[in-house]
Amino acid sequence: MKNTLLIAAACALAGPATLAAADPPAGTRQYWEEHCASCHGVEGKADTKAGKKIGAINFTDPQNQARFTDEQMFRAIKEGVKNKSGKYTMKPAENASDELIKFLVAYIRSFKK
Repeated sequence: MKNTLLIAAACALAGPATLAAADPPAGTRQYWEEHCASCHGVEGKADTKAGKKIGAINFTDPQNQARFTDEQMFRAIKEGVKNKSGKYTMKPAENASDELIKFLVAYIRSFKK
């Protein structure tokens, strides 16, 4: 019985992340396409004109994915990213809840090949 509860708890915790990567909740993909894809690309390859100009990260590359923890990605999305002179190279997410940002992180992780 105790093992069954542990397995159920583990599945409950793992379930949302797995689901988010495979099939993101409504709004996640749309937010990505409206706010992130112009630089990072629809498929996360950073192969857009704007992405190339600013050196956006190709999230299909496992080495690039390994450079960041989920917490670092979350913070970058929420607070934005600034260069050494303090200018935003990526603006903070507008109107994105913490829950949506967590789903965005899972969505970004799904780009890894």
